[in-house]
Amino acid sequence: MLNYRHLHYFWVVTKEGGFARAAERLDMAVQTISAQVRELEKSLGHQLLKPSGRGVALTEAGQAAFAQAEKIFQLGQSIPDEVREAASGKVARLAVGLSDGISKLAAHALLKPVLSTPNLRLVCHDGEFEQLLSELALHHLDLVLAGQEAPRNPNLRLTSERLVDSPVEWYGPARLVGTGERDRFPQILNDLPVLLPTGHSALRAALDHWFETQGLRPRIVGEFEDSALLAVFAARGLGVFPVSRLGADDVSLMRGLRLLGCSDGVKEEIHAIRSRRGEHHPLVTQVVAAARH
Repeated sequence: MLNYRHLHYFWVVTKEGGFARAAERLDMAVQTISAQVRELEKSLGHQLLKPSGRGVALTEAGQAAFAQAEKIFQLGQSIPDEVREAASGKVARLAVGLSDGISKLAAHALLKPVLSTPNLRLVCHDGEFEQLLSELALHHLDLVLAGQEAPRNPNLRLTSERLVDSPVEWYGPARLVGTGERDRFPQILNDLPVLLPTGHSALRAALDHWFETQGLRPRIVGEFEDSALLAVFAARGLGVFPVSRLGADDVSLMRGLRLLGCSDGVKEEIHAIRSRRGEHHPLVTQVVAAARH
């Protein structure tokens, strides 16, 4: 078993840049800390620190160890506050996984019904679909929003429900979107700079198929995984972009963006994926119920 006290000494030495400063911070003898770090190196089978001037530097193995130690002890520092808040019964915690490729603007719209919950602590994780499902199965997440349903796997015990089947609209800055451009949609997309989601998005595949059926060859000037970031660049004049109608409510808050047209037949799907425990989470239930209506 890894000795976390030894790991903590190594972490402090690295943060402080040397054994002497670490000893001062920990109020311990330099020799004691040095011996404990050597024990850690011995247990891991690799040298973690090497001399560097008057201090120490990380070896490659040390860099890997420090990266993990940083996560561990930063998390540890948050434990007292979280325990205190949980004991008070005042915090309403909701941990949501947002799968790569889904519209973050649409995700915000789906979560909006619970954002005014008193003492809400909302934690959002953005990651790959399979990774988020694993976190959900381990109860590290309460809900996953994804562009596809969960695969049938009895070991994971997850349920899926499609929340969104939203038409996709095109928006752009005022200098690019006028009456003439709207009248020529969708052919005008051949002449305008276009921003698109990356290939991680299920929406991108649907759009590529739509371009082909419409005989369009758009001039793509940017690709983004985050729809909110995409909208920011569009609002600054970089190009026109697609967004689901659900997410367009947030787009309308960004000054200067105008509706260009709608991609007939193209829709964005977002599925709510829950574990059995998540099915009884009051905030998850509220999100799903609001989306149904």
